[in-house]
Amino acid sequence: MDKLFLTLLATSILLSASAATVVAAKSTLTQSSTLAGDQTLVSLGDIFRLGLFPAVNRSRWFLGIWFTVSPDTVVWVANRDRPLSSPSGIVAVSGARGGLVLLDGASNETSVVWSSSNSSSAAASAAAAATQAQLLDTGNLVLTDKDGNVLWQSFEHPTNTFLPGIRVGKDLRTGAEWSLSSWRSADDPSPGDFRYVMDTSGSPELHVWSRGRRTFRTGPWNGVRFSGIPEMTTFEDMFEFQFTATAGGEVSYQFRNRDGSPMSRVLLNESGVMQRMVWDRSSMAWINFWSGPRDQCDNYGRCGAFGVCNVVDATVCGCIRGFTPRSPVEWYMRNTSGGCGRRMPLQCGGGGGGEDGFYLLRGVKLPETHGCAVDAGATLEECRRRCLSNCSCTAYSGADIRGGGSGCIQWFGDLMDTRIVDGGQDLFVRLAKSELDAIKNTKKFRVVIALVITGFILLLLSLGFLTWRKARRDKNVSVLDESGDFITECPTYPFEIIRAATNGFSEGNKIGEGGFGVVYKGQLPDGQEVAVKKLTKENKVQGLKEFMNEVDLIAKLQHRNLVHLLGCCIHCSERLLIYEYMSNKSVDAFIFIERRRATLSWKKRMDIILGVARGLLYIHKDSRLTIIHRDLKAANVLLDDDMVAKISDFGIARRFNSSSGHQDCTITDRIIGTPGYMSPEYAMDGKLSFMQDVYSFGVLLLEIISGRHNSSNLIAHTWRLWEEGRNLELLDPAVRCECTAGELEQATTCIQVGLLCVQESPDQRPPMADVINMLSREKALGQPRRPVVCTPMSATRPAVIVDDLGVEGGTTTCCHNGRLTITDLEGR
Repeated sequence: MDKLFLTLLATSILLSASAATVVAAKSTLTQSSTLAGDQTLVSLGDIFRLGLFPAVNRSRWFLGIWFTVSPDTVVWVANRDRPLSSPSGIVAVSGARGGLVLLDGASNETSVVWSSSNSSSAAASAAAAATQAQLLDTGNLVLTDKDGNVLWQSFEHPTNTFLPGIRVGKDLRTGAEWSLSSWRSADDPSPGDFRYVMDTSGSPELHVWSRGRRTFRTGPWNGVRFSGIPEMTTFEDMFEFQFTATAGGEVSYQFRNRDGSPMSRVLLNESGVMQRMVWDRSSMAWINFWSGPRDQCDNYGRCGAFGVCNVVDATVCGCIRGFTPRSPVEWYMRNTSGGCGRRMPLQCGGGGGGEDGFYLLRGVKLPETHGCAVDAGATLEECRRRCLSNCSCTAYSGADIRGGGSGCIQWFGDLMDTRIVDGGQDLFVRLAKSELDAIKNTKKFRVVIALVITGFILLLLSLGFLTWRKARRDKNVSVLDESGDFITECPTYPFEIIRAATNGFSEGNKIGEGGFGVVYKGQLPDGQEVAVKKLTKENKVQGLKEFMNEVDLIAKLQHRNLVHLLGCCIHCSERLLIYEYMSNKSVDAFIFIERRRATLSWKKRMDIILGVARGLLYIHKDSRLTIIHRDLKAANVLLDDDMVAKISDFGIARRFNSSSGHQDCTITDRIIGTPGYMSPEYAMDGKLSFMQDVYSFGVLLLEIISGRHNSSNLIAHTWRLWEEGRNLELLDPAVRCECTAGELEQATTCIQVGLLCVQESPDQRPPMADVINMLSREKALGQPRRPVVCTPMSATRPAVIVDDLGVEGGTTTCCHNGRLTITDLEGR
C-alpha cells in the first residue's frame, strides 16, 4: 500500500512540475501539496527558505534551510547522510510515512531518503495526525497537527548552526540531546569530525569534541556567562543569553537577538572553530564577531594538569603556585602535556585537614568540571570547609558570580585546562601549610623591596624637580618668539575660537594623548569638526621643537593620504595644531581589538595598505620636500569617514636631501621612534634613510594582514609560515573565510612584499615606488631572505653627528657597512 501511495504521489508531482516550474512563494506545505526541483518554502517575512541545494561540485543534493539574503549560508540540513544524486527530490507531508519526508524522484520505487520520524519517535507515533509543515521567520521548520500542536521541529535537531532560539544541552529525564556537528568540508554538509555538546557531569559547560577527544571548552556557566568567554558581557547589548538548569530535568543554553540587533548565528565550522557571525547590512556580508578557540591557550589541556596558560607571557605555560613541572626536561623542550606536580605533599591532618590551606588564583577560566561536586545552595565559606575536610579535594570555587558569589564547585584530582582570561574567576587551590608560609614570606619581602625602591624614586624625583625649576628660571625661552619663521605657510586661528570649539579643552572632548600632549575634538563656528593637538606645558622644550618641525613640514604637504593641517595657534605659552577630524580614529583601534577586527574586510585592509604606501611615496619622492617620517605605525595611520588611510604625526619627521638614490643615509645621535617599527640599522647605529620608513611599512603591512602586534614575534612567525608554504595562515581569521580566491592571491602578494620590506639590509628593501608596483602586480616580486634583528657590538657611536631635526648638509652614506651582530628571529 505504501509503495503504491508513493508511486501515485510521485507521478502527480512530476506532472504538475512539467506544467509549471515556478510556483508562488509559500511558507506552508500540506498533505495536498509538495515541493519538487527548484521550488522552495519561504517564511512569511522572507527571512529563510527551504529547498534543495547542490554541494560537492553539484554532484550531490540536500534538503536544507538558508538565509534569503545569503543563499550560501545553509543553517540546517535534513539528509546529511543520504544525499540525492540529482535535484529530483520531492518533499511532502505524508502520514503514511511518518510526517515530513524527502523522496528520491529519480528512483523507480520513489524511495524515502529522509523522514522526520527518523529523528523523533514521538513524530512517528503522531505521524498520521500531521497535517502541515511550516517554515517560520526564526528559521524553524515545524510539523503540526490540525489543532496547531507541534509534532516535530528542526530546532530540536540542529546541524552545524546555532540560531537564536535553538537549544544546546540535554534533557536528563528523556535522554534527548541537542548538539551541533560540523560539516565534512565547506562544500559537503555530511557529518564532519567535530561536535559541540553540553557536558552536564559537574558544572554544565560546552565542549567541542573531535574523534573522541576534547579540543575546546567554554568553562562552566557562572550565572552570567561561561567562565572562559568573558567577552559575552560585551555582547549583552546585542544578545540575551539564557541558561536553564532544573534538578533532574533540562540543562540547556540558548541565545536570542535583542530588538534592533542584526541577524546572527553561531557556526561550528569544518575546522572545529566556533564562530559567532553577525550580518552587516551595509556590506551585505557576514562579520565574524567572535571565534573560539581564540588562541593556543584555548586548545584543551595545553599546559597539562595543574598548569596555567597565559597567552601574554613569553612562555605561555606555567605551573600554579606550589607546583613544578613533572618533567623539567620535557617542559624546557616546550612539551608541557605532562603538566605539573606538587612541591610539598598535602598534610590532610590536624583534624580535618587543618594543616592545609588555599592559594587564591585570580582571573582564570575555571578548570574542567567533569566529575566535580556542585552545590548551588552552599556559600563560599561552606565550600571551603567541605573541601578542607575532604582529603581528595584539590580546589574549590563559587558556582555563581552574581551578588558577590555563591554556590560551590569542588575539584577532586588534577586541575585540567586552566587559563588566564580578562575578567576571569577566582579559584582556591589547596596547598600544604609550609607552601603557603613560603608564599607569605615572599610577599613580605617584596613589600619591603617595593617600599625601598619607592623611597629612592621619590628622592630622585624631588632632586629632579628642584633641578628643573632652577633650569626653567635660568633658561632663555626666546625661542618661543622665533616660531614665526616656521609658520609662514600655516594659517593661524585665534586662541579663543579654539578654546570655545573644544569646550575649554574639557575632558569630554579629549580623544587622545601622546608624548606631544593631548588631542581634543572640536567644532569651529562654521560647523567643521577638527582635531586640536595641544602642547603640554610640562613638555615645552621638546614639544616646541616637534611643534615647529610638524608645522614646518606638514603645512607644505598636500596629499589624499596625509592628514591635512588646517592651521595652528600660538597664544602666550600655548602651542596648538588644528587638523581635519578623522572620525574612525586610527588603524590600531580596528586591527588590535577583537570585536572590531571583523568589521575590517580584506578590501578595506587592502585600500588602507595602498593608501599608506602612496602617502609614503609622496613624502619620499613626489612632494616639495623629501621627508622621512620615522614613526610610521598603526596608531599614526588615521581613517576618515570613508575609511581612507591618512598618515599623521610628523613631530619627529625629518627632511632628507637625497640626490643619488635611496641608499643614502645620515647618522643621528638621537634615536627616537617606536620599538618594533625601527629598522635594525637605525635602532642599532642611528643610520637613517628612506629605508627606515620602508621597514616600518613592512611591519605595519604584516600587522594589518594578521591582526597581530609585532610585539608577539610577528616577523619570525610570518617567515616560518612562508618557509613552510603555509603563509595564508597568517591572514586574520576574522576575514580569511570570507575571502575570494583572488583576494587570497592578493594576500599572498602582500605577505611577500611585507617580508621584502623587513629585510636586514637597506639595500635588500624595495623603495616605495617598487612597493606600490608590487602590490598592484605591475612588477615582479623578489624572493625574501630570512629576516633578522640586530644588536650593537659596542656602545660607541659613529663620529659624524648632525642636528636631529635639521636639514642635513653633509651625510654619511653606505648604511649597509655598519658593524652588526646578526641574531635569528626564530625562537625568540
